Amino acid sequence: MPSAPRDLSSSNPPPPQPSGQADDDDETPLDVVVEPRERDLGDGFVVRRLLPSARPRAIGPFVFFDHFGPTRLGPGRGLDVRPHPHINLATVTYLFDGEILHRDSLGSEQVIRPGDINWMTAGRGIVHSERTPEALRAAGSTIHGLQLWVALPRESEEVAPEFHHHPATALPSWVGPGRVEVRVLVGEAFGVRSPVKTLSQVLYLDVRLEAGAVFDVPDDAGERGLYVVAGEVTCADRSFGVGRLLSLRPGRSARVRARVPARMVLIGGAPLPEPRHIWWNFVSSSEARIEEARRDWQVRRGEASGPFPLVPGDVQDFIPLPAAAH
Repeated sequence: MPSAPRDLSSSNPPPPQPSGQADDDDETPLDVVVEPRERDLGDGFVVRRLLPSARPRAIGPFVFFDHFGPTRLGPGRGLDVRPHPHINLATVTYLFDGEILHRDSLGSEQVIRPGDINWMTAGRGIVHSERTPEALRAAGSTIHGLQLWVALPRESEEVAPEFHHHPATALPSWVGPGRVEVRVLVGEAFGVRSPVKTLSQVLYLDVRLEAGAVFDVPDDAGERGLYVVAGEVTCADRSFGVGRLLSLRPGRSARVRARVPARMVLIGGAPLPEPRHIWWNFVSSSEARIEEARRDWQVRRGEASGPFPLVPGDVQDFIPLPAAAH
């Protein structure tokens, strides 16, 4: 059966390039507007990468931001992200359309559906794969969603790996005046708290606005980034369409108005005090730790007692280290 798009994680992320423009107006809440770096992974499967960028490298603890799709996968095709490793981070997967079958080296097997939150803490090491479920692969499907990485606090980087799935029905919403609906995916906002447990201050909201609706961005979330998923919005007398990430100045009040029906996500949190190094699928405060993970994936992959054991139910293939590591 033909496989669909190539792996999202099969090569190094491109080095951050100048991707946005800083706003020099001291009164505006806008700091930088990040333009996406788009990659077509085959068959029209487009991934927009927003983080890391030249500025900002991260927003709070969020060090990686990918928006994939929407892409229609015909009958017999599907998403196939083969088993690959992570360390010292948490992956956060959120879908707008389609399904993904998550498997990991802890033995977790979970179908992610629209509105669910999948939170996987890699800690000292985990391996996982992401594929289209067989029933959808046979019939064809659409895939559309976000994958974000959250760097762990330095004192928690080497915790035991964990996996937690939160169905859409478990995530609370807040409905504001003027046709605004906010789903609190992670963290707390507007007096509503998500059940997702984190190791640092993290905020992740899904915001829907009817045309003309106004959203006042919480100003107590540390660093904040507002990403336009659909529609068009205005902020600080400027218009922004799909694929733009607005990095907001900490503590500065910001108001967003929808020119047409729009959907956004807000990410935020307290910045980590130490810089994070990113190489391939590894994130750490220590370059030596990343080098160790490289060696382990190349030499000790699949060892039952090693840092990167096999993924039960998905043992036939894996993503090798990028050629630059050899």
